[in-house]
Amino acid sequence: MIKFLRMKPGHGEILLTEGDRRVREEEENLVAEFRRQLDEGMWAAVPVENPGSGRREAQMVRDYSEIPPDAERVIFFPRAAGG
Repeated sequence: MIKFLRMKPGHGEILLTEGDRRVREEEENLVAEFRRQLDEGMWAAVPVENPGSGRREAQMVRDYSEIPPDAERVIFFPRAAGG
């Protein structure tokens, strides 16, 4: 099971959708939501566990196929404004 979450200022993480990547219909919904979020200008990242570092880290993903098979969450967040 994987969850897609969107960071919303003042609200934290908002659940967009979740599904089992091994179930065809659920994966189709996940792919569609992934594309929708990117089309809206969001960035996507998969949290990475790095024991002992004391820091939160994430791996950026630009395509659904880049999501690691064992990922439990994908977090979408807005691109920074300005330049």
